[in-house]
Amino acid sequence: MNTLRPLTLDVNHAEHTLCVAPDTPLLYILRNDLACNGPKYGCGLGQCGACTVLVDGLAARACVLPVKAVLGRAVTTLEGLGTPQRPDPVQQAFIDEQAAQCGYCLNGMIMTAKALLADNPAPSEDEIREALRFNLCRCGTHVEIVRAVQRAALLQRRNEAGAQP
Repeated sequence: MNTLRPLTLDVNHAEHTLCVAPDTPLLYILRNDLACNGPKYGCGLGQCGACTVLVDGLAARACVLPVKAVLGRAVTTLEGLGTPQRPDPVQQAFIDEQAAQCGYCLNGMIMTAKALLADNPAPSEDEIREALRFNLCRCGTHVEIVRAVQRAALLQRRNEAGAQP
């Protein structure tokens, strides 16, 4: 039985208690209840990547992830990475490289890139392409997206080097 009950979620560094069914896809909670519109509904099958979020720093498909699976875990959406005044290095790199056309895939590309760079701060072009291969883009901005991830890696390394005493 999938009855409503109060659940507390950690989303974008804030706790939210909602009365929801535990099997509800996380994407629905993020978009409908928490107004996080970065993750998009694409295929509903976890295959296109438009709904990608970070769960404890790892890329996850929110359209197929039940909300009960993220209890006690940190969920980060596109909105939780940076602000318009101070975007995350990955967001800034996508802006700088103009790595979007329609923008529908952008959330998944950025969130997947963020997870990749957390694990591998200096990926090769092949490693970037491999990490993004399950994020679909119909507009064909793949070249710009790869360049954006390369730029983001450089920006993050520079930021980290500047933060060191």
